[in-house]
Amino acid sequence: MICFVVDAPLSAQTLRVAVAANAQTLIKKLQADFNKKTGIKIEAIVGASGKLTTQIMNGAPYDVFLSADTEFPDQLYAKGFGLQKPKIYALGSLIICGNANVDLKNWQNTLLNTKAGRLAVANPKTAPYGKAAEEALAYYKLKDKVTSKLVYAESISQVNTYIQTGAIGLGFTTESFLYENVDQSKLKWARIDAKSYQKIEQGAILLAYAKKGMLKEATKFYEYLSSSSARNIIRKSGYHLPVVEKS
Repeated sequence: MICFVVDAPLSAQTLRVAVAANAQTLIKKLQADFNKKTGIKIEAIVGASGKLTTQIMNGAPYDVFLSADTEFPDQLYAKGFGLQKPKIYALGSLIICGNANVDLKNWQNTLLNTKAGRLAVANPKTAPYGKAAEEALAYYKLKDKVTSKLVYAESISQVNTYIQTGAIGLGFTTESFLYENVDQSKLKWARIDAKSYQKIEQGAILLAYAKKGMLKEATKFYEYLSSSSARNIIRKSGYHLPVVEKS
């Protein structure tokens, strides 16, 4: 299982935030900005949304969870692991991406080409972007035709590693990948039509575990996600922004 810690201080006063793998670069930027504004340090635990959800249900000491969808946060809230109903903090988009030698002007035809190599997809059971990729393949009636080429990764970060290293020629990933200091001259990519997969609404939830000592800090970070500063960072990291509901 891929699950790792980003900038993990040892202080007992550190806020622990579980983060979906697609947002591992985004959380670093949010960490820095939030710490500058509040002095509160964040330990980010990164992994596939589904696996992080299982960990939370098994008692993992996380105060806030940033998922790559709303389904997993909704499950947590329904089972009493959340202190309030989850909110959407970002909207993601799916792309297909590969090395510069790949023609993606008509990516559907490219996938059907006998010379096309393997295709990386995040595990659809635990990674929402993997689920979106399978929905897109089904929409274009390609799933059965490319099954033999599919390589399932544990998380979207593993898909990105495959693409960056050239270990696998093509992969479905998040558009935010292109904002992660990637050398785009070595890549080609195409945005997947949003009508081919369910909207990727990324949810955040304030977890019940926060009541054990970090509720004030966790609430501040949860509210910070809707601030103009955080939204600007999210937008500049390759995501679309949800409409902010006015109370």
